[in-house]
Amino acid sequence: MRTLYSGYSVKNQILGREIYNDRGERVGHVTDLIVAPDKVATYAIVGTGGFLDLGEHLTAVPVSQFTLKDGEIVLPNATKQSLEAMPRFVRASNE
Repeated sequence: MRTLYSGYSVKNQILGREIYNDRGERVGHVTDLIVAPDKVATYAIVGTGGFLDLGEHLTAVPVSQFTLKDGEIVLPNATKQSLEAMPRFVRASNE
């Protein structure tokens, strides 16, 4: 129970949250998390740009690069442009 208590609710505390850089500028938001077979979150899928999910650029960023500061999710040295310059994340089709 202690482990459960000290964890995070992905839905309530991470998904959809804004991401800021170390200068306090909004650079994107968390759209998804990739969880490895050993049940560790390895990548956050970050969305930038777009409007109403149209034209949004998704990219995978290692979770280890994020920090929490004053309750905000921070990606140091990031900009919208640097995230949009990263390779686009494309979900694998199950078909």
